[in-house]
Amino acid sequence: MKTRSWKNPLVWLLLMLLNGCVEPYFPEVLESSNTYLVVNGFLNASGPTTIQLLRTQNLNENGQPPAETQAKVSVESESKEQFNFIETAKGVYMSYNMQLTPGKKYRLLIRTIKGKEYASEFVEVKKTPAIDQITWRPVNEEVQIFVNTHDESNNTRYYRWEYEQTWQFKAALYSTIKYENGAVSQREPNDKPIFTCWRSESSTAIELGSSIKLSSDVISNYKLLTLPRASEKIAVKNSILVKQYALSREAYEYWETLKKNTESIGTLFDPLPSQLTSNIRSLSDPNEPVIGFLTAATMQQQRIFIDSKDLPAEWRLYYPSCSMDTVMISSGQVNERFAGGSVLPVDEVYGMSPDPIGYTYAPRSCVDCTLRGTNVKPAYWE
Repeated sequence: MKTRSWKNPLVWLLLMLLNGCVEPYFPEVLESSNTYLVVNGFLNASGPTTIQLLRTQNLNENGQPPAETQAKVSVESESKEQFNFIETAKGVYMSYNMQLTPGKKYRLLIRTIKGKEYASEFVEVKKTPAIDQITWRPVNEEVQIFVNTHDESNNTRYYRWEYEQTWQFKAALYSTIKYENGAVSQREPNDKPIFTCWRSESSTAIELGSSIKLSSDVISNYKLLTLPRASEKIAVKNSILVKQYALSREAYEYWETLKKNTESIGTLFDPLPSQLTSNIRSLSDPNEPVIGFLTAATMQQQRIFIDSKDLPAEWRLYYPSCSMDTVMISSGQVNERFAGGSVLPVDEVYGMSPDPIGYTYAPRSCVDCTLRGTNVKPAYWE
């Protein structure tokens, strides 16, 4: 393994320059008024397809990138068969019943409300092999999740994965009472559950794999993600739905470049940003850049569950904690304390009599899990 020599005069020169006096520099690109089209999504041959259209913004602009709304979006086959999309949200276009044939070629067509037209190259629908197995194991106080797949015909070679996590979690405190209509009463079975909830999160990292250097088209134990021992995501139960897509060589190279540009910059020794090569063109202005790369494939998916009961017994898992306070009924401040809803009653406080003399309470965030998730149990939950 090669090591970097700090005796290299070029390295020292670079370090001296970095530590010297630096005057702020604002490149012209920051002030550029160009807003280029960004196309997110792929053609799903085996299910609903979602295409998102956005516009780029300058580095010094805040907020979300502006959506390209009211566009006409369609997919066309080489034989001129056409599938139209509908806009379901700002800049989000969907086709629910599009059926694409593996091996055939299709392209994406876009016409904006301002009349600008864009088209992708015709891309072949790749047939994605099934996921063999999603596995996990505890390693060094973290859970590591792996994906395994193969293509017996040796035709895939390039793969991409996405995943969606859904985890069960609990509020720090269990409330047995509620404040409603100016009074404190016991919670009933038909009251809205606020102790146990579920939350979902989609992957953001670009996960790629290739078997091009192997004699067989096999991906073995590709590490998809890790979850620290102390993460809330594995404190009770976690479900991970893994989605797998076959890629062409050109699409793989695009995603690989995008991954390097977005995840591997920040030090002297990281790769410099590279120019992305899109397969989507502006028909109105051939010199206008378009960001995005259209692919078409069937999708394969598999779901696993990770139960905290199956984790090492010696692990100290995440456990929520909150402090409580008490309000006495005799103080006359019960309504004042609970009327605003920022705090919730937790339990009754008793003295020598059979009737409560006060109530414990805590911030709503400690008691009501629906502030961070949903209390509706997913249909697939085991």
